[in-house]
Amino acid sequence: MIPVATKQGFCLSFLSADHQLVVCLSHNPSSSTKISVFSNCMKLFLLAITYIGLLFAGKPVFAQEEFIMPEASLLTRFPFTQLSGGIVIIKARIDNYPDSLNFVFDTGSGGISLDSMTVNYLGMTKTMSDRTIRGIAGIKTVEFAYNHTLKLPGLEVDKLDFHINDYDLLTSVYGLKIDGIIGFSFLRRFIVHIDYDKQVIEVYTPGRFKYPKGGYLLRPDFSTLPLQLASVKDERQVMGRFIFDTGAGLTFLLSKEFVEDSVIFKRKRKFYPTQAEGLGGKKMMDITVASEIRIGPYKFRNVPIHVFDDEFNVTSYPMLGGLIGNDIMRRFNVILNYPERSIHIKPNNHFQENFDYAYTGLGIYLIDGEIRVIDIIKGSPGDKAGFQPGDIIFSVENNYTKNIQTYKTLFQNSIGKVKVIIFRDQKPLILTINIKDIRRNR
Repeated sequence: MIPVATKQGFCLSFLSADHQLVVCLSHNPSSSTKISVFSNCMKLFLLAITYIGLLFAGKPVFAQEEFIMPEASLLTRFPFTQLSGGIVIIKARIDNYPDSLNFVFDTGSGGISLDSMTVNYLGMTKTMSDRTIRGIAGIKTVEFAYNHTLKLPGLEVDKLDFHINDYDLLTSVYGLKIDGIIGFSFLRRFIVHIDYDKQVIEVYTPGRFKYPKGGYLLRPDFSTLPLQLASVKDERQVMGRFIFDTGAGLTFLLSKEFVEDSVIFKRKRKFYPTQAEGLGGKKMMDITVASEIRIGPYKFRNVPIHVFDDEFNVTSYPMLGGLIGNDIMRRFNVILNYPERSIHIKPNNHFQENFDYAYTGLGIYLIDGEIRVIDIIKGSPGDKAGFQPGDIIFSVENNYTKNIQTYKTLFQNSIGKVKVIIFRDQKPLILTINIKDIRRNR
């Protein structure tokens, strides 16, 4: 647009690639306004008149439109239980089967799954697939049970395809029948609020959500899993991306490649051999302590760190350094907003709780109703105390509940000498285990 002053008035000339529009206004009030239009386009004429009106009116005009999502609405609210390491257990049903099933709530799962024994018990149809799943201890091709409905308290989620896996080992570890895992296939449809203070889960429709004050909104990368940026500090501070994994009952798990390449740990750090359970079975790894972990603006000091050889490339190193477990995340009330690709965390009443620094070297499992010692790390406190594979644990520190979760908690919260009554060959024995503190380097 080019303004031109003339003796008769004021002209505006609008130029385009193939048109010219000239609009002239007379200064003489008594004279009529002369408009010369050199165009065959009426749209340009109307545009010029509109522009002149706005120019002389001197008032701003906005023609902005914005489509906004409706507010998220609460669909249901139900309780959950927690196991050692912060593992969350949800009760739900499948289709019209009356049995209530136990599901692990797992942001580290890229789908949704059922235990093979549960599928057989319910008589569900299985279909072999060419799809594989991968965990810290193996890779396997899986069958599927297609097009089923998950029935939570107050909410039914249909058209779900469950892959089928064997969770017998997890059942022995937790002392509770594990029927399945709820992951991405469910989470991608909703906003989910996990209140670890009240042990309640709330499920909302996608939409505008008002987050509580006093927290922090994380913006992780998403595949089917949330990949969160965090820092690990010991000898030096290193940033990396980690799988946000509520199904992992530990604090932090780092791949051996990430640890070696980044040279995170101080030379004097002692690494204790230990064992964990995951997809594919048991996995040997090491445990030590890092001086600081930071997630968003929140810091944790003297954090237990597991280090494993990622032979099945779970972390796709160097893309990822490992995972953040639920013994970290249970210290926040968490809002998982997969539709908006965000996670809101707010410190809760567990934020300042101590971490588990106890080291026994024992692997205990619930087998045929008995809590048995199955694995013993050579040279560990359990080995030195005289435990043998097959020993039945009858009591720990005068606790006779025969509850594996209770016994694990007693071991985890104890440093120093602990009295354990066992049965071996149907005879009672008293053993004393001197539980080590992994913060010490000797």
